[in-house]
Amino acid sequence: MRSYSSLELLFVLSGVLFATCNAFATNEFWALTTFKEAIYEDPHLVLSNWNALDADPCHWTGIACSDARDRVLKINISGSSLKGFLAPELGLLTYLQELILHGNNLIGIIPKELGLLKRLKILDLGTNQLTGPIPPEIGNLTGLVKINLQSNGLTGRLPAELGNLISLEELHLDRNRLQGAVPAGSNSGYTANIHGMYASSANLTGLCHLSQLKVADFSYNFFVGSIPKCLEYLPSTSFQGNCLQNKDPKQRATTLCGGAPPARTRAGLSPKHQAAEDVSKHQSASRPAWLLTLEIVTGTMVGVLFLVAGFTGLQRCKSKPSIIIPWKKSASEKDHIYIDSEILKDVVRFSRQELEVACEDFSNIIGSSPDSLVYKGTMKGGPEIAVISLCIKEEHWTGYLELYFQREVADLARINHENTGKLLGYCRESSPFTRMLVFDYASNGTLYEHLHYGERCQVSWTRRMKIVIGIARGLKYLHTELGPPFTISELNSSAVYLTEDFSPKVSPLCLSFLLVSSIIC
Repeated sequence: MRSYSSLELLFVLSGVLFATCNAFATNEFWALTTFKEAIYEDPHLVLSNWNALDADPCHWTGIACSDARDRVLKINISGSSLKGFLAPELGLLTYLQELILHGNNLIGIIPKELGLLKRLKILDLGTNQLTGPIPPEIGNLTGLVKINLQSNGLTGRLPAELGNLISLEELHLDRNRLQGAVPAGSNSGYTANIHGMYASSANLTGLCHLSQLKVADFSYNFFVGSIPKCLEYLPSTSFQGNCLQNKDPKQRATTLCGGAPPARTRAGLSPKHQAAEDVSKHQSASRPAWLLTLEIVTGTMVGVLFLVAGFTGLQRCKSKPSIIIPWKKSASEKDHIYIDSEILKDVVRFSRQELEVACEDFSNIIGSSPDSLVYKGTMKGGPEIAVISLCIKEEHWTGYLELYFQREVADLARINHENTGKLLGYCRESSPFTRMLVFDYASNGTLYEHLHYGERCQVSWTRRMKIVIGIARGLKYLHTELGPPFTISELNSSAVYLTEDFSPKVSPLCLSFLLVSSIIC
């Protein structure tokens, strides 16, 4: 047998090591490092060994690779209190079988790019603070066995494309803000299978196509209509806390559901077009009777509970009025994120110079926090304004924050009601770096101040009635007249501002950011 010299062995070992390092897919390495960049707070340092200089991520915390150590098969970072966004680049992990990020504090939307993970079997994003709709692209993941999206702030309708997940056994959607009807699909041609579901040879859409589904939970959302026949085998607790038209007493009160008629899912109609059709029908419908009842009852039961018990000291919006996230990334990272230049095309954009003049050289400060300053100003020939200026350096501002900021501005700008605060516009400049929100100014302070401070505590019952009815109308607008709606589950008196004649304005800023309470309120 030939003996090898030390030098020859060194070359052999070096070749093996370099081959191992270079074998890992570059796009997957990029996806993982981008995922880490989108995390702005890691209190338990679980990502501390995710080193971009380490070309072999297979030993990083939460990562499991293939036997050849060239592909990522599993990401499991649950219960780690990570705060940040879901990077769209996760869609590059095309061999990924399990994505488990349960029990963190992730915010923002579920990126549609997750629909590229064709080998995915488990998607667990439960117990986070994710918002927005469930992307229809999830329906492309036909190998999925388990989906867990419970305990987030997801909104919109269930995409009918979920009916394509023919291998799905578990579906957890409870404790969100999902609306509309549960998309059942066609009811014809079914035969019962061993799970109590219905099977058909037809090409179905909707959840009735999920013949393998054993466990599902739709509870504590805002679903309307009736429980699909094909899902009646599920326990009643799987549907409680909704707005369904059934005999289960554990449904939401009609007033919480907005009194809207049950929505019906039309075959072949996309969620976007279906929502537009529903809004059109709602606008042509007569004024719902529940509002008149609510206005009468609020003077007694709701008025007492809402004004006395509900407003006992929560000042979250007042104590932390900022939308800053303490990113510690380089400014170059913003180039990695696609920013939609059209998203703010219909929103008024103020120059910094305009606001500087209106706010008297930014000397009229009416509020502050470590992360923001609030100025009062008067536009030339226009209304009084409140300007929230974000105190952040450009090097701490990333592409994820920019995208989130622009989406929130666009979302706030569509709110227009006499009993909600009004976003007048925004300011976004690079030199000096500026991000500002401009709101209509409410001159009479907050409801909390009038209820608890000094002489302002003297609020007559007539004014209290006016305030409560105004709040009810504002909430009705946000819940049932705005499309897509703002569905909120929490409100306090510090988020209600009063005009000179005591007309209430529910602050849309706090309503928008309540879903990500680590940022504001």
